[in-house]
Amino acid sequence: MTDTLPTRPINADLFRKALAVHAAGVVVITAQHQGIPVGLTATSFSSVSLNPPLVSFYVDRSSTTWPNLSAADHFAVNVLTDAQSEVAARFARKNIDRFAEPTRWRPGPLGAPLLRDVSAHLICLPYDTVEVGDHILVVGLVAEAEVHHSGHPLLYQQGRFGRFTPTT
Repeated sequence: MTDTLPTRPINADLFRKALAVHAAGVVVITAQHQGIPVGLTATSFSSVSLNPPLVSFYVDRSSTTWPNLSAADHFAVNVLTDAQSEVAARFARKNIDRFAEPTRWRPGPLGAPLLRDVSAHLICLPYDTVEVGDHILVVGLVAEAEVHHSGHPLLYQQGRFGRFTPTT
């Protein structure tokens, strides 16, 4: 490290390598727009505030799912378990029907698709969006929550899915 501030940001490859060592929880964001279910995988999910209850995630500006997701009147955060890496991978793919078999889901109380066998669902109303770099920060107001079980969360690190093993 030097004692002077950098005059420009680091290169993209080094930035990706540095961020890859950080393990992140994996969620799938789902909504329904004009009767069609939409969804995407996010590893940037975070709690924001307890009062009011706010959560956030980032979506790439180039996402083809974002226009339909952003037009929905609410969305669901599906917190994945370590047994759902295939679900995470499916919702990260492009040009497929992410809700076709073998995806297991049901309509939520407000209509957003809720994935089966997840740890929790958070039903959110759009609260705010902010353009940040090449992504959009999406903030949701949590209107309902369902906690199903406290299994191990699905994590993403170094380009792979894995699980959290607590220490004793």
